Amino acid sequence: MRLDHLIQTLLPHDEHFYNFFNEAARNITDAADLLRRLPSLSAADREPFIKQINDLEHAGDTVTHNVFNELNSTFVTPFDPEDIHVLTSALDDILDNIDGSARRFSLYKIGVCPPSVLELMECLYLSAKEIETGIGLLKGFKNPRRLKDVIERVNAYENEADVIFARGVGSLFEEMTNPIEVIKFKEILVALETATDKCEDVADVLDTIILKHS
Repeated sequence: MRLDHLIQTLLPHDEHFYNFFNEAARNITDAADLLRRLPSLSAADREPFIKQINDLEHAGDTVTHNVFNELNSTFVTPFDPEDIHVLTSALDDILDNIDGSARRFSLYKIGVCPPSVLELMECLYLSAKEIETGIGLLKGFKNPRRLKDVIERVNAYENEADVIFARGVGSLFEEMTNPIEVIKFKEILVALETATDKCEDVADVLDTIILKHS
C-alpha cells in the first residue's frame, strides 16, 4: 500500500460519504425495479410508477449535491477526492437515464413493448443490483476479490446489453411498419443501453479505486 494511502487509512474519515454512496446505489436499484414493471402495466397504472422513478431521480440529485458539498468541506476523504467526484457523477448518470426511459413511456404513450425492451430492462436491473452490492463493499476495502467479481458481472451485463440493443434495433426496422413507432422504441432502447453503459462506468471507477488501494 502506498504511503499516502496508508496515511489516509489511519486518519479519521468523514463516514458520510459511504452513507451517500449507499443511498445513491439503493435509489438506482429501486428505480430500475420500478422501470422493469412498466411494460406490464396499463397507461394509467404506469403513471404512479413513473412519478416514483422521477422522485428517486430528484433524490439522487440531492445525494449528488450533498457529496460535492461534503467533498468541498472535508480534509480527509475515504479515497481520492477525484475518484469520489467521478463515482458520484457516474451513479447520477445511471439514474438520469432510468428516469429518461420512464418518462418516454408517458410522453410517447407506449403500448406493447418489443422483447428487446423487456430484456434490456432486466439486464439493467441486474446490473444495478450488482452496483449496489459493489458500493456496499467499498468501506474498508476488506473484500477486494468479491468486489472484483461484482465488477466482472457488471461488465458482462453491459456486453449482454450491447447484444440485446443491436438485435433489438434491427428487429424494429424489420418488423415495424410505422416509422413513428420505430423512432419511439429506438429512443427507449438507446436510453436503456446508455444506462447500462453508465453502470459499466461505475464499475470502472470501482476498479480504479481497488487498484489504488491494493
